[in-house]
Amino acid sequence: MSKNTLVIGASLKGHRYSNIAIKRLVTKGHNVMAIGLREGKIAGVEIVDEKLNFKNIDTVTLYLNPSRQAVYYEYILSLNPQRVIFNPGTENPAFVELLRKQDIHAEVACTLVLLSTDQY
Repeated sequence: MSKNTLVIGASLKGHRYSNIAIKRLVTKGHNVMAIGLREGKIAGVEIVDEKLNFKNIDTVTLYLNPSRQAVYYEYILSLNPQRVIFNPGTENPAFVELLRKQDIHAEVACTLVLLSTDQY
């Protein structure tokens, strides 16, 4: 089942996990949107550098360390996703608590592992 996924912290550098995740999400048939520091394109996905009002986001997957996440709290909450995935290095108990108060599932996991084991 295809999930509308927003990748926050997208990198145009091919060796970065966010870049690899975008490619694998597309390969698995998911509809992907992405926000990064620089605009560009990965596997046909436009990377934007601003917080657009995306609709019907099922999953937000984070590739930002906790110190850079605070500016995205309200934005992510406003998207009302079903879940937010905290990839390795992005774990943030304060943000997890905010998400849970809004009944948004917070998952500390690796998007790449979830995809490769069909648990995404």
